Amino acid sequence: MTKQLAEGLLASLVIFFLTLLFSLPLGLLVAAGRMCKIAPIRWLVKFYISIARGTPLMLQLLVVFYGPYYLFGATLTTSYRFQAVIIGFALNYAAYFAEIYRSGIQAVPQGQHEAAKILGYSKIQTFFKIVFPQMAKNILPSVTNEVITLVKDTSLAFAISYTEMFTLAKQVAAAQTTIMPLFIAGVFYYIFNFVVAFVMEKIEKRMNYYR
Repeated sequence: MTKQLAEGLLASLVIFFLTLLFSLPLGLLVAAGRMCKIAPIRWLVKFYISIARGTPLMLQLLVVFYGPYYLFGATLTTSYRFQAVIIGFALNYAAYFAEIYRSGIQAVPQGQHEAAKILGYSKIQTFFKIVFPQMAKNILPSVTNEVITLVKDTSLAFAISYTEMFTLAKQVAAAQTTIMPLFIAGVFYYIFNFVVAFVMEKIEKRMNYYR
């Protein structure tokens, strides 16, 4: 049982870290599109965000996995099952992170943009030297909430039959007719979230340089 749960733990960790690796920078790109002055791009990105936030993640995983088969007749392989999990999670969380980024960017006073322009900063320099540091500081609590949610959402990978921690725990519990594997899985999620919250709190305190 321990070996099986350890394999599930590794699968959940991989989903968690790869989702963050792809969704955090993708969210910044989506946020840029959301604030773009070109109306068609802005509307398209806004539509994508509304779909990602307005439909269940489980349904999105099913669409990503089975979509290529129904649209193009593509063969669904075992390796693509894992890729579909990462793509689905990354696209979903990028939409949430994009809105968090947007709120953080818009919270920076317009006067700072004007001051940077007077000092001769380009728009790129203004963003990375003035806006981005303040945005990163202001959005940390919201990002922490999303990261904690992601820890628990990794269990939704079962929707396309990808075996992660909770799925394996259910299988072992059914095979051995005991609830203990589910209890162990619950403890894992709690500890993982506790560690995430602890790390993010330390980062918040480190970036709270005005106090």
